[in-house]
Amino acid sequence: MLNFKEVLGFHFVNNRMEELVSEVHSRINHAQKTFIVTANPEIITYAQANPYYEKILKSSNYIIPDGVGIILASKILGQHLQERLTGFDLMSRLLEISNKKNYKIYLLGTKPDIIDMTASNIKKTFPHIEIAGFHHGYFHNDQEIINEIKLSEPDIIFVGLGFPKQEKWISDNLHHFNKGLFIGIGGCLNIWAGVNKRAPKFMRDLNLEWLYRLIKEPTRSKRMLAIPIFLKRVFRQNLNKKEERTEIK
Repeated sequence: MLNFKEVLGFHFVNNRMEELVSEVHSRINHAQKTFIVTANPEIITYAQANPYYEKILKSSNYIIPDGVGIILASKILGQHLQERLTGFDLMSRLLEISNKKNYKIYLLGTKPDIIDMTASNIKKTFPHIEIAGFHHGYFHNDQEIINEIKLSEPDIIFVGLGFPKQEKWISDNLHHFNKGLFIGIGGCLNIWAGVNKRAPKFMRDLNLEWLYRLIKEPTRSKRMLAIPIFLKRVFRQNLNKKEERTEIK
């Protein structure tokens, strides 16, 4: 059973990766439909300004803290989350399990000339995985994708359309399917394709993965503006909590 802690109104999974993987694996094994959000400060900040998107996040089965900013916020607000649970690490663990259990996966997202490489590299790394299908993210007809997924009946659907599109797509279409674990994994498909690289381990250990991505993708600078807004709201909420405690005394 997973535990949760509230950070800025969102209930985050408060467990180690092994516990999360065990819970998710059980749901896959029992064909339980599941929606996982991998949330960082940018996603939470966007959700706070967009009620519809906020509702989507809160309707998911699990929100995991993918972003050092979420962990920092939890500490400041006295809701210390156990560890950062990245979408890439969770995806990797799910691929390992699929390789052993012969689960079928479906890949949705990235560019037409990249998704093929993603599928090929995953198959090379995990030869026993059954890739039920894949499709690039530049589509206009949802029904074509829905029909393909329904026909192939994958156990796990990795959706890499970038936020907020990937979460909206999952939320809007989840009712069409009888089973499947749906997870928004952002740019992970590009990493598996070899187009982008993860930050070196020492930078990940120092919680500087965001800096590495900014250096490699300068166009992300506008999105990074969400971080100071996020932290400002965290400190404001913390101050309000302190003032409320003072008034009670």
